[in-house]
Amino acid sequence: MASEISISGLKELDEILKTLPAKIEKNVMRGAIRAGLTEIRNEAKSQLTSGGHVKSGDLQRSVRVSFARKSEKFGWMRGHVKAGDDKAWYAHLIEFGTGSFYAGKGSKSKRKPYEIRPKGRKSLFFAGLMKEIVTHPGIRPSPFMRTAFDSKAAASIKAFADYMTKRIPKELKKAGR
Repeated sequence: MASEISISGLKELDEILKTLPAKIEKNVMRGAIRAGLTEIRNEAKSQLTSGGHVKSGDLQRSVRVSFARKSEKFGWMRGHVKAGDDKAWYAHLIEFGTGSFYAGKGSKSKRKPYEIRPKGRKSLFFAGLMKEIVTHPGIRPSPFMRTAFDSKAAASIKAFADYMTKRIPKELKKAGR
């Protein structure tokens, strides 16, 4: 997606945030980042629903916003939108696909089958059957995180700015400024 987003006023925002106590500054930034990333998280969940990937709902429930823990010590904060957990361990397989893909006749890419072989054993055990080699047809990539980011980047920045616009005056008023 070839688009450009312009952000202005970051220097002024930094100056205002520096006038607030560190704990309040951290909480304001965390809330603003969460507001922006929530836009992307919600779109990723929506992409999973529209892409037909919701069977049990585990993958959709695993999409979440999180923060780097040690970043606050060093004066920066990093938020993430993550997908996958113990139940939805396959999130990356849906996003990126499996096997090799090649462009066949026509415009659609096609799956290239690949073999699964046992590691450290003589055979594999699948669905009550023992096999030495299993040929997997491959899974087409069905990106939901990247498309969510591409489609909601501007909305995410707007949500961040809206949160800051509402929260900073409240905090300045509480601080008596």
